[in-house]
Amino acid sequence: MNKEKAKRNQIRVGISIGDVNGIGPEIIVRALKDARILEDFTPVIYGIGKAISNSKNKLGVNDFSFKVCATSAEIEDKKRNVVNCTNEDVQISEGASSMQSAKLAIEALDKAALDLSNGDVDVLVTAPISKESIQNAGFNFPGHTEYLAEMAGQAEALMVMVSPLLKVALVTTHVPIKEISQALTIEKIVDKIAVFEKSLRKDFGILTPTIAVLGLNPHAGENGKIGMEEQEIINPAIATAKNLGAQVYGPFAADGFFGSDQRAKFDGVLAMYHDQGLAAFKALAFDEGVNFTAGLPIVRTSPDHGTAFDIAASYSASAQSMRSAIYLAIDVYKSRKFEREINANALPISIGEKDRSASR
Repeated sequence: MNKEKAKRNQIRVGISIGDVNGIGPEIIVRALKDARILEDFTPVIYGIGKAISNSKNKLGVNDFSFKVCATSAEIEDKKRNVVNCTNEDVQISEGASSMQSAKLAIEALDKAALDLSNGDVDVLVTAPISKESIQNAGFNFPGHTEYLAEMAGQAEALMVMVSPLLKVALVTTHVPIKEISQALTIEKIVDKIAVFEKSLRKDFGILTPTIAVLGLNPHAGENGKIGMEEQEIINPAIATAKNLGAQVYGPFAADGFFGSDQRAKFDGVLAMYHDQGLAAFKALAFDEGVNFTAGLPIVRTSPDHGTAFDIAASYSASAQSMRSAIYLAIDVYKSRKFEREINANALPISIGEKDRSASR
């Protein structure tokens, strides 16, 4: 921890602006417009002041002041801060991504991630990007999750969709449907269960989490009649995870599981692929859902929706998911900090107590 961070009393929430031609700037302004939030945390928006001013004016939000910063050294607590990430005059045209807006999205993410790793901000919330546009602009990752995993020096991270109703994690993320079966292995599923179980304990305070694992095929394979992945991969993975101490059950058929109240019996759900988990999650919790990246040393969240270019010019987007993403990031940060403090201040066991424990 750097000295400046140690002196701070407020959590700094870094927010990358995403594609400025989508709804990112709008939902950021909406989420931060109430000045009372400045008593809870310090927002640091990475992007350009021009985009925030444009959204503020179009929304008619007059009482929305912010400080423009050239670097993180100029950030002030209890103020809205905007760290300018380019000297280019980016043209804002809501409704369609451009090469300029894609490059800015990458620059904003790079700068926010760097400041996060340096401790200049405490958590990261990412506004929506256009994956196609940023990849055309030179971004060599399928999405934020993979980018942040590499930044942290890890092969993979775990995408978890979070709402008050349920938490859904994914074994595979941005993988074409035809490649999913080949991407599934016993080891991969066991690893994802372990990361998910640890996150439920560490990040969400669930002491003994229970996890439901979904099958891959319709009806969870019908004992091999509709595919063998359940018998050859998923069942052995569940058995291995149980032997390692996880409270894990399944495989469940996804349609029946999400269509019943069975999901309420579990603390988390592990889906095999992107749309298997996210289609049901968004149908149940779209407005307040949050995308959380588990298994990393840093805290990152994002709204559970995309750039919404189709409504960007109408200024009719809901900021609830962005607001939820901000406060979930803060909650996870506090939970991790509390766990570190508890472990650091654990009472030492005296020699006599050790002797008594050994004799039991």
